[in-house]
Amino acid sequence: MDLKTASALRRLRLVSAPEAVSFLVLLLCSVLKRTTDFNGVRVMGAVHGVLFVLYVVFWADAWNRTRWSFPTAALYLVLSVLPTGGFFAERKLRRESENAVIAARARQEGTVNA
Repeated sequence: MDLKTASALRRLRLVSAPEAVSFLVLLLCSVLKRTTDFNGVRVMGAVHGVLFVLYVVFWADAWNRTRWSFPTAALYLVLSVLPTGGFFAERKLRRESENAVIAARARQEGTVNA
């Protein structure tokens, strides 16, 4: 894996958990808006919107660089629209990037020793 691909995965991973948190807080604000006088939907809607757009942009970049299969790419996109999906995406992305680093190191050692 090259540096740009690793960076793309890292960006997607780093935005996935905050996007999930913002989605949950937005849902809470929606409930509070209807049950109390608190109205944080406008602010949280904007925050979540920005994070969601960032997630989609970083997802497209990661898909382009990693050459994921369509089902894998679709899974990461579907996880972004589920209330807690971003947490699962972050976890899967961490494992995937760790495995990629291990594979890159093994290839590098193989070429150095050859």
